[in-house]
Amino acid sequence: MRFIRDLGTLLRRRDFRRLFAVRLTSQFGDGVFQVALASYVLFSPERAPDAAAIAGLFAVALLPYSVLGPFTGVLLDRWSRRQILFGANLTRAALVCVVGVIVAAGNAGVPFYLGVLLTLGVNRFLLSGLSAGLPHVVERDELVMANAVTPTSGTASFLVGGGVGAGVKILIDSDLAVLGLTVLVYIAAALLALRLQRGQLGPDLQGDEPGIKEALRTIAGGLLDGGRHLRERRQAGLGLAAIGSLRFFFGLITVSMILLYRNYFYGPDHLDEAFGALAITTGMVGAGIFVAALVTPWATRVMPLRRWITVLFVAAAVVTVVPLGLFTQPALMVGGFLTGFCAQGVKISVDTLVQTGVDDVFRGRVFSLYDMIFNVGQVSAAALGAVILPDNGKSYPVLALIALGFAATAVLYSRAAQRGDRLDGGGLPGGVGPGDQADDRTQQG
Repeated sequence: MRFIRDLGTLLRRRDFRRLFAVRLTSQFGDGVFQVALASYVLFSPERAPDAAAIAGLFAVALLPYSVLGPFTGVLLDRWSRRQILFGANLTRAALVCVVGVIVAAGNAGVPFYLGVLLTLGVNRFLLSGLSAGLPHVVERDELVMANAVTPTSGTASFLVGGGVGAGVKILIDSDLAVLGLTVLVYIAAALLALRLQRGQLGPDLQGDEPGIKEALRTIAGGLLDGGRHLRERRQAGLGLAAIGSLRFFFGLITVSMILLYRNYFYGPDHLDEAFGALAITTGMVGAGIFVAALVTPWATRVMPLRRWITVLFVAAAVVTVVPLGLFTQPALMVGGFLTGFCAQGVKISVDTLVQTGVDDVFRGRVFSLYDMIFNVGQVSAAALGAVILPDNGKSYPVLALIALGFAATAVLYSRAAQRGDRLDGGGLPGGVGPGDQADDRTQQG
């Protein structure tokens, strides 16, 4: 199996192994934490969430971090990323302790959502640091392979963590026990980060960058600089636009799926069955993500990255119509698998475009912008879902909107990427697959 061979190749690198261990442990803890949130907020007998409630949860958890994203990008481009991985995991452990105190008090109000907001905000910051540091532990021509292996393995670890968290919840029947396990895992991830050298993950500073205080004071100018940098790196900028569209329409599917299992397939007296069925479908999404990691390195050897991204958006449009449009549980399981495949294939490709097409001194800020776009897309989808989705999540017009959105993105992205290639003189900085020549002007079709 190629995935195993690729993973074995990367694991020969000691520094990659160390960064990889931090990712796996961190995302295992994320899975445990998400189970606690889902159990406490979405599948408690005393709560019956509608689309507006889910939109509110997404907004509280993600939107404020999007506002803070540019500021964290400055830190990623100024401070030791190893230290950020260490401090972020310790901070998350402390915040989960606070959330546990709030849960013990039986409060699902503002303090609870504020604690969740801060915890998940730090989580996105940490994932940006992991992505920005990856090019420092692998060779340039290994980045597509690394982007297929590491996020996918992280997602698998997330799903395993969710399974372990669900098992703890079932055996002990306590959200606090699940939160306690989360704290222990985050502390372990923080300690694993210390195995890397302080400056090993960058940033690669030139010595003439402004200090942190000055950079924070001039954040608007910094964003303009980042925008100008992306304008010069057209394919990376187009990749960010594509990921925003993907996340928006995938977010609509996510909200619809939660409502279908919570309020359509099962009644209020069968919440345990609803939670279990949704977990199985989520596992199918994870399986699709895993398979995308197997296929994408091969696909990017036989076609340019931009063409693979276009193919995946077209496939996502088809999958939205059939099988998702059947609105049965087996159809959602199959559709979840295929949608997860398409989404992860796009993400792996865009990660590579950004990592290879952006200068390292800008990479932290660009990945923070990446996360901003990711989060705003999710929140915007949830907000729209609150308006157009019924409480049971079943809507043929919404599915039609999603399918048309994926199809339109495929057409617009393909045309813009081809035009970008011509403007770049027929080449793309860094948009390479494992079998391509990893110079700065790789031919892209």
